[in-house]
Amino acid sequence: MPDSVARELGRRSAGTSARTAVTALVVLAVGAAVVLGVVDLNPVLVAGVALLLVAIAAVTSAVEIVEAYEKRALTVLGDYRELLEPGLHVVPPFVTRTYRFDMRTQTFDVPRQEAITADNSPVVADAVVYIKVMDAKRAFLEVENYKGAVSNLAQTTLRAAIGDMELDDTLSRRDRINEKIRRELEGPTDEWGVRVEAVEVREVTPSKGVTSAMEQQTAAERRRRAMILEAQGERRGAIERAQGDKQSDIVRAQGRKQSQILEAQGDAVSTVLRAKSAESMGERAVVERGMETLEEIGTGESTTFVLPQELTSL
Repeated sequence: MPDSVARELGRRSAGTSARTAVTALVVLAVGAAVVLGVVDLNPVLVAGVALLLVAIAAVTSAVEIVEAYEKRALTVLGDYRELLEPGLHVVPPFVTRTYRFDMRTQTFDVPRQEAITADNSPVVADAVVYIKVMDAKRAFLEVENYKGAVSNLAQTTLRAAIGDMELDDTLSRRDRINEKIRRELEGPTDEWGVRVEAVEVREVTPSKGVTSAMEQQTAAERRRRAMILEAQGERRGAIERAQGDKQSDIVRAQGRKQSQILEAQGDAVSTVLRAKSAESMGERAVVERGMETLEEIGTGESTTFVLPQELTSL
């Protein structure tokens, strides 16, 4: 703040430094003339030298050169007259004073501010403000020191903006702080003929205690995530192993089932073959027995025979 005030005072006095020096020179010349008159020099010569010095001082005081990037407010005997545009101007000598206004974009630092966030965390923040004088007349007449006024207002607004946000937001959402400060500054600065072009919060630093707690929280969060990842890996491994075991059981069961089917089919075929073989052997035994019976009948005395159908078909 003191540096900005000093710069502003230097800027304000820049337009009058030349005339101040000339005035001092005139006073010195008059004093010299008086001294010379005392020592009994030619009064005409003394008066001529004094008049010459006064004329030089008047010409120097009456000429005002305004740079291309600035404007100057002109006052005559303390009364505001006009704004001097860039170029060469002739003003009333000895009774005028000019105040210089740089019309380019200017920057100034907002001093570090201590603030308390919405969740009661102390922080320290600073910012940079970019401003531009849009109306030099209003900047001269409406406010004593426009840069100092904007700086003070920015400090207050910065603390208020941080106080409305939680700590995490102040660290991660600086764009919100920037925009809020800029909006809050627009109204008053417009009345002063100054436009706030941008606000940039450079740094938001929590207190040491908060920083330590945040570091511990971050470390705990990293450990928690590592444990979660490890547990998820183990769970996926168990699932994959279970799925593998399940697939193996299915394959083994299908193999056993297929084996049983094949075995049953083999048993069925064997049974059929055995049945057919038994049937064939039974018919042969009947025929052989029938033949033996016929032989016995043939040797008997009876002349009437009753034969089964199986024997009659042979």
